[in-house]
Amino acid sequence: MALLEVLNQFSAFIAIWLAIYGIDSWRREHTAKRQIELAEETLALFYEAADAIKYMRNPASYSSETEDVVKAENESDAGYRARKQASIIFKRYRDNKELFSKLHAMRYRFMAQIGKEPAKPFDDLRGVVNEIQSSASMLSRLWTRDDFQTPAKQEGHQKQISKYEAVFWEGLAESDPINPKLDELTRRMEKTCQEIIGGKGTVYSILNKRFGGRG
Repeated sequence: MALLEVLNQFSAFIAIWLAIYGIDSWRREHTAKRQIELAEETLALFYEAADAIKYMRNPASYSSETEDVVKAENESDAGYRARKQASIIFKRYRDNKELFSKLHAMRYRFMAQIGKEPAKPFDDLRGVVNEIQSSASMLSRLWTRDDFQTPAKQEGHQKQISKYEAVFWEGLAESDPINPKLDELTRRMEKTCQEIIGGKGTVYSILNKRFGGRG
């Protein structure tokens, strides 16, 4: 009888352990599935955002992009032209505002499910967009100035214009300050997301590693 009681207790213990293990396995798989879906959606949006930023900085423009810009009262012709040219960046941003808003909102889900540090490319991407918009605001003022008392001041002014124009427009690879940042933060997000999509951290991979399998 004692042996039978021990066997019954052992069987009950095994049943409880299997139930707990099953629930834990389901939880892990469910979490992994959600993370994979989030990683796939995030990476796709990052690719879209990179293309949108390149579109924003495309040097080619069309008159239709500035047709809504109205000359202000007492605004000079030079000031109006500069403001129209700079407004192209903001018009193109508005064309993609829904994309950027969706990506920014996804940042919070990403931090909650994946982690704060892996989510840093979201902030860096927003920083790139802000840098481009800031360059447009600066150029709308710099392009209008022509009252220089000395050649040195004029030269310094032109250097400022060149600095902000390099951000405003996409240029040659060796002198473009934006594309390397965009490529680098995209690579970081690719690495994080592809590791998740590839199955690292799922129950299958955990068991596979634990028992010496190859995944």
